[in-house]
Amino acid sequence: MPINITMPALSPTMEEGNLSKWLVKEGDKVKSGDVIAEIETDKATMEVEAVDEGTVAKLVVPAGTEGVKVNALIAILAADGEDLAAAAASGGSVAPAKAEAAAEVKAEAAPATAAPTTDKAPAPSTPAAVAQSGARVFASPLARRLAKEAGLDLKAVSGSGPHGRVVKSDVEKAASGAVAKAAPAIAGASASAAAAATMAKGASEEAVLKLFEPGSYELVPHDGMRKTIAKRLVESKQTIPHFYVTVDCELDALLALRAQLNDAAPRKEGAAAYKLSVNDMIIKAMAMALTAVPDANVSWTESNMVKHKHADVGVAVSIPGGLITPIIRHAELKTLSSISNEMKDLGRRAKERKLKPEEYQGGTTSVSNMGMMGVKQFSAVINPPHATILAVGAGEERVVVKNGEMKIANVMTVTLSTDHRCVDGALGAELLGAFKRYIENPMGMLV
Repeated sequence: MPINITMPALSPTMEEGNLSKWLVKEGDKVKSGDVIAEIETDKATMEVEAVDEGTVAKLVVPAGTEGVKVNALIAILAADGEDLAAAAASGGSVAPAKAEAAAEVKAEAAPATAAPTTDKAPAPSTPAAVAQSGARVFASPLARRLAKEAGLDLKAVSGSGPHGRVVKSDVEKAASGAVAKAAPAIAGASASAAAAATMAKGASEEAVLKLFEPGSYELVPHDGMRKTIAKRLVESKQTIPHFYVTVDCELDALLALRAQLNDAAPRKEGAAAYKLSVNDMIIKAMAMALTAVPDANVSWTESNMVKHKHADVGVAVSIPGGLITPIIRHAELKTLSSISNEMKDLGRRAKERKLKPEEYQGGTTSVSNMGMMGVKQFSAVINPPHATILAVGAGEERVVVKNGEMKIANVMTVTLSTDHRCVDGALGAELLGAFKRYIENPMGMLV
């Protein structure tokens, strides 16, 4: 039977992507795990692997096609021994159990038609039944990814898809305690509320263009990354009550230790094993500060406070068209040299748009460093689901007073943005105080 390959959902929020390149051609034989295409999302270009064996009967969507919807048919595989022309003409059939290429296989939209017709429809699986049988839990890749991010055991989730398969909606219901959060529509909204909603969306293009002389501008369409950034930042400022705390940190001890560690770096074929930056040490200090103040290492949900066991630090990286935040996982446990080398690799692949979703999604906090651009101080916008983000300014020589005497010191200003729902002013100040201690006494990061 022919097998449809559909546009995969490479992240929970992906709705469409660009099919940038086919790595196979019609007539090629493929097996499970072979890389068959490159898909460009709003943040990265990712490789797509085949999950079935067969021969490529038809490439439905040409390379270079933009805006391909998730679950749209992009290619057809012919099973072993099957006629290629017949397979290409038939359109194939999607197998729910092998849904990595088919994403959700429209199971949530039409589960009745997705399941094969039988005399008696199979009952959805229950957590108790799965636990007793010890059988494999069937779940879509998207459902598995969401469950992993939410810390849910799939064996405890009831599946509503074909043959009791766990799908996206099942995980979302389990994560929210099966409590619907739909907000009721409010009739007769006031004119001021309507105006506020209009302002939140932004002025219409027509209204803006009326303010400028025809021919004095050009229109540059928004790409997917810019649309995503705009959507997330509006969501952040509309839903998160930001609170800001600022301190000055002296850098002299940190700069001296950095120079000493770099000088001591082992060399292989003339190249140093690592070269620490100030930013690497800031990442480590932020991670250890969150470990020292665990009540600040949290995320807000309507039902619970999510307390994280590790400090996963996202680092803002500027790339053409926007920015992306690759994550140093378990940063509090890693050495400075490991953080440095990992950050260089993530930064390089970020600029090439080669990061995987798991490398930039999630995290427990973020660091945004504009010091290298000469910025003295700024406040950053929190990136949900984080509750904090640290804005780092430039280190510069300033006059400071010590024991009644004026001295010159290298000083860096940092501002912590916090989600006041879960990290209030006192807790934010405690976290920033811990960060300052690690920066000014950097030997503490080595023990």
